[in-house]
Amino acid sequence: MKIYGLDFTSNPGLKKSITCAQCWLDDDVLSLESSIHITSFDEFEQFLRQPGPWITGMDFPFGQPRKLIENIGWPQTWEGYVRYLSILSKPEFISIIEEYRKGRKYGDKLHRRITDVRAKSQSPMMLDYTPVGKMFFEGTHRLLGAGVSILPSCRRDDPRIVVEAYPALVARWAKAGSYKSDDVKRQTLAKQSAREEIVRKLQSKEIKAAYGFDVHFSDKYAEDFVRDGTGDELDALLCAVQAGWAYSQRDANYGIPADCDPLEGWIVDPLLL
Repeated sequence: MKIYGLDFTSNPGLKKSITCAQCWLDDDVLSLESSIHITSFDEFEQFLRQPGPWITGMDFPFGQPRKLIENIGWPQTWEGYVRYLSILSKPEFISIIEEYRKGRKYGDKLHRRITDVRAKSQSPMMLDYTPVGKMFFEGTHRLLGAGVSILPSCRRDDPRIVVEAYPALVARWAKAGSYKSDDVKRQTLAKQSAREEIVRKLQSKEIKAAYGFDVHFSDKYAEDFVRDGTGDELDALLCAVQAGWAYSQRDANYGIPADCDPLEGWIVDPLLL
């Protein structure tokens, strides 16, 4: 099976691209074939149009919290509210979230989905620092428009499957600590050592016990993962690991709990079960 992992950004360009790990899952081995850089949303949409079958893990939230959706009065289906938001500009979307947050008490401004609570991840309403809210806005309507099968929120009879990934969970499994930063001044030797530990765990037998397959990549890629202080190259592979695990669980709803809320979406990873 063709497996992709995408480290997403809300503003792709030459300086900060969408990084894609292209892999194959053959029996119990996930092999990294190549790494590509997508520098525009036009290229991202072209990527989505590639014929299947394939499954891609993407590092951005596919949904917003039910509490926000209900309080703000958006349509009560995933497709409905994503289609509604797609007619807005990014500044309009940002303004809606900011206005909603203004009227709420401290501690109740940034809601989290059930999957965010389990994953200990940020709210998909976050617009600053790591702007996952902007990633949601830019990514979801393009997934909807591409006609791919979006699990678990918008299932379609299509061999192109996308799942929500969160590479920090794989790094957490590796017990590596903080391992990346977009700020060059914060790309420390300690973070480099953490990346070395993640690479070591990926190449060990422990990964198969956790995710069900071995992970193979060349020495050159191992060096690239350690050298890249942003962690983008490594994160793309970690997203592919989660997508590969989801595919291995396809007879068990791709590793997504039966009671998960399609309105919110779900991060695929065995640590959340």
